[in-house]
Amino acid sequence: MSSNHSVPGTVHYVVHEPGGAPSPLVFELRGPLTAAGAERIAARIVERHRALHVSLESHTGAHRTLTITSSGAAGHPAQLSPQLLADLLAVPPGAETVPLSGAQRGLAREAAARQEDRSRHVEQLAWTWTGPLDTSRFAAAWQSVADRECVLRASLDWVADPRMVLHERVAVNVVRHSRAALPWTDLVERDRAQGFELYRAGLMRLTLLDGPPAGTGGGAQPTTRVLLTYHRALLDERAVHLLLREFYRAYLAGGALPGGERRPDVRDHARWLARQGTEAARTFWTRAAPPAGAAVSPGRAAGPTGQRGSAQVQRRLRSAQSLRLRAWAAGWGAGESSALHVAWALLLHRAAGVPGPTRVSFGVSVPGRDIALPGAADVPGLLGGPLPLTVTVDPQGSLGALVRQVRDAVLDMTAYPWVSEELIRQWSGRGDGGVLSDTALVFDSRPELPAAVRSELATQGIRVDVPHLVRGDTSLALTLVARHAPDGGLGLTALYDRAVLKDADATQALSQCVHLLCALAEFPDPHTSVGQVLRVLQGAAVPSAAPSAQPGQDALATLRAGQPDADVICLVADAGVVPGAYDLFARHHDGPETIVVLRCPTPPRALPAGLDEALGRGRRLLLCGCGPGALTAYRIAWTAAAGQDVVVIMTSIGSAADSASALSQGLRAVPARST
Repeated sequence: MSSNHSVPGTVHYVVHEPGGAPSPLVFELRGPLTAAGAERIAARIVERHRALHVSLESHTGAHRTLTITSSGAAGHPAQLSPQLLADLLAVPPGAETVPLSGAQRGLAREAAARQEDRSRHVEQLAWTWTGPLDTSRFAAAWQSVADRECVLRASLDWVADPRMVLHERVAVNVVRHSRAALPWTDLVERDRAQGFELYRAGLMRLTLLDGPPAGTGGGAQPTTRVLLTYHRALLDERAVHLLLREFYRAYLAGGALPGGERRPDVRDHARWLARQGTEAARTFWTRAAPPAGAAVSPGRAAGPTGQRGSAQVQRRLRSAQSLRLRAWAAGWGAGESSALHVAWALLLHRAAGVPGPTRVSFGVSVPGRDIALPGAADVPGLLGGPLPLTVTVDPQGSLGALVRQVRDAVLDMTAYPWVSEELIRQWSGRGDGGVLSDTALVFDSRPELPAAVRSELATQGIRVDVPHLVRGDTSLALTLVARHAPDGGLGLTALYDRAVLKDADATQALSQCVHLLCALAEFPDPHTSVGQVLRVLQGAAVPSAAPSAQPGQDALATLRAGQPDADVICLVADAGVVPGAYDLFARHHDGPETIVVLRCPTPPRALPAGLDEALGRGRRLLLCGCGPGALTAYRIAWTAAAGQDVVVIMTSIGSAADSASALSQGLRAVPARST
């Protein structure tokens, strides 16, 4: 998919010189902004920030002055808020935006901060299409779905709080390869490595590879392998299956769905969330949040793995084993998913190495579609996510009590699928930065393709498989996905971070989980203790796990020493700045200034000693920030650099080349110093 937002020159920039109170906030808007675009920015600020007064003055060319004051008697606003800055740098300025919720926020932040790993948070589904496939009709059908579903026309903006930007139009590009073009495994890996540019709309794409004919003689039918790749910050697997259902209907209708946009959609879900009260959720999570020191790691503490990237390993329970497990869980008044939760809780307890009762915590995926929003079950999007489940594993306690404990805890927290980790930390006082859960369990919730659709496809000589996960990803140390096979067996896929778990350790953890699941059915006695079940793994090695990466410390680096009396350009490298933007800027900037890069997880309270020393006397500080670096640069100007001769140059989010170019243009627009 592609959109008009992918063309060069879409990054605008803002120049700001902090003044002393009670001066108003003055921003020079420059770059590829039309008069209408600038007016939309001003109108959006007025609409969303009712306490502010905005005036817009046009100058020559692409230059306008935006002045913001308080509508109150004081005559000046407070410092720039994250939301106000996001509206100031919105791309495109007239597009509709939707706030992200729950797990989406964390996924989007991490994806933006780790853009150098282009395959991060990318998932791929594949299936075989047997029978005739009209490529033009295939592409038209997907275009019809994209025109109907706004989530397929969305990009991400993360200047401040991450949010979706909804575009009016996205062109769906379907690529088809001949059978001899390249092997399937190479195609999958190449497509995954391509990743997505998050600021461009259309975070899903399709690739077709012709396969060998199915059958023999005159009855042979053509086959095509279909690869669907998407980004986890916008869609989950259930959402993709909902979109596939619409696609098949469009294909059967000749390539077009009747009617306009389908509602409800992610916009309606966001409005529904905004109306929800938080008192009950706050009360629940104040007591249910994982305590500091809860066991969360899938392995014993170990050193670095020497590996990187993500990988997956699979195991399965045969249909007879799965049937016995379901019967065992039903005997305790629980479902098959509760049995999986019990097995994983036992593994976390064992990895903690504590002989007595242990509080363990792991994420449990909550789809977020069984809410009081009519039609929510059919909304494509990421409406839920993993929430931390915390239980006590006591080797002396009964197995039945543990089953009921996990069952009831899951039922309680499913009432609040919209809650985010940020809110849980805030409500529970867990501001220690510790991990709430390092693993998560996802139980299959894919909707089946309606029988009527399959019948219509068969009428046109088409047969399609159920899509299966080719490659997935996780934002945690390990995510365990459970899904039922057509024969009734239970397949388990462990998606893991290789920087935390070595391949052998991830395989060992999954194998031990399967061993426990098979063994649970051997303990129907209500007096069975948890310790008796744990003895099933007696003698087996405990997997090892390296600690998850922690945010870096403040760091200042000089890229180029300038002339003694020239200004100092400070590039603020906040997490989420598009990789390569600052390198390109420094490589091509030919001014006399000293150029430094400041990496800071949070805005410093004082200028780093090296930067303070570089400024010396009479040198102006030019703070530059792209995307999320813009807000940090602004905050530094008003706090750590207060009283200095300082100018802030802020750009919206775009490609590395466009961002570097916008910074250069912004610096050229800075007025010369008065002598």
